[in-house]
Amino acid sequence: MNAPAKVRAPRNRTITLSPEERESYRARLLRPRVPLDAGELEDRVILEDLFRIIPFLPENFVDLLFIDPPYNLTKTYHSSTFRGRDDEAYGEWFESWFVPLLPVLKPNASIYVCCDWRCSGVIHSILERYVQVRNRITWEREKGRGAARNWKNCSEDIWYCVSGDDFTFNLNEVKLKKRVIAPYTDRGGNPRDWREESKGRFRLTHPSNLWNDLTIPFWSMPENTDHPTQKPEKLLARVLLASSQEGDLIFDPFLGSGTSAAAARKLNRRFVGIEREEEYACLALKRIDMSERDKSIQGYRDGIFYERNCGL
Repeated sequence: MNAPAKVRAPRNRTITLSPEERESYRARLLRPRVPLDAGELEDRVILEDLFRIIPFLPENFVDLLFIDPPYNLTKTYHSSTFRGRDDEAYGEWFESWFVPLLPVLKPNASIYVCCDWRCSGVIHSILERYVQVRNRITWEREKGRGAARNWKNCSEDIWYCVSGDDFTFNLNEVKLKKRVIAPYTDRGGNPRDWREESKGRFRLTHPSNLWNDLTIPFWSMPENTDHPTQKPEKLLARVLLASSQEGDLIFDPFLGSGTSAAAARKLNRRFVGIEREEEYACLALKRIDMSERDKSIQGYRDGIFYERNCGL
């Protein structure tokens, strides 16, 4: 017997699937059983377990690898549950699929790996053996559960790596627009690195490895789904704009509800995504279709990233 449908508030904008949509999107999912070339995989959502699909993937076709795997804690993803384990076992699990994935990368590819504080050190120790680790990004999740005897956990890490020395990094594509608190001027009274606008004084700042301008998707946002660990499109936009060019191919082996694919479509990149849960894979296809009609990304407009709650 099916569980009763959720009753949602009138202003709830969470993306859901009707029975008709589910059937339509299910028919569009790719279920390869033989090796495929890059052209056959382009802009497709693959419904399969990552371990089973790796032998079917071509080599040297990925410009940017975005990895958001299950973190080392017990969590249910629709019909399956990932169970936390000790650090050594989690590291062995991570390495068991990460290393076989490396041949898909182009020599100048970039890699971003998401994690939390529990598994960040384990993942870093593995990454530095196989790729060039360039930085650790920490981003504020904005919300999180309070703890009576611990610090509230409201941040996550992203390890930024490259596969070679000739990598892409588009600095001017990812500067952050911030409100000026101290509007310094030169001796002539002219603004120093800021300008006056109708809504205040602002400057474009260099991007750092501390991202505190993101908002976790929630029920009133048009990108929200019921996926339990969905990343914000603004986060993916920053990653894609910094480390890829238009037309490049983005590969996400843990696609979830399709944030990376939707952002790629909005920013004129190609994508390949793998997801083992059919419900999430179908949601990803719906979001990809929605991105054809609406290219907007909350917090990013007209080529500029805005700080959170800056009033623009």
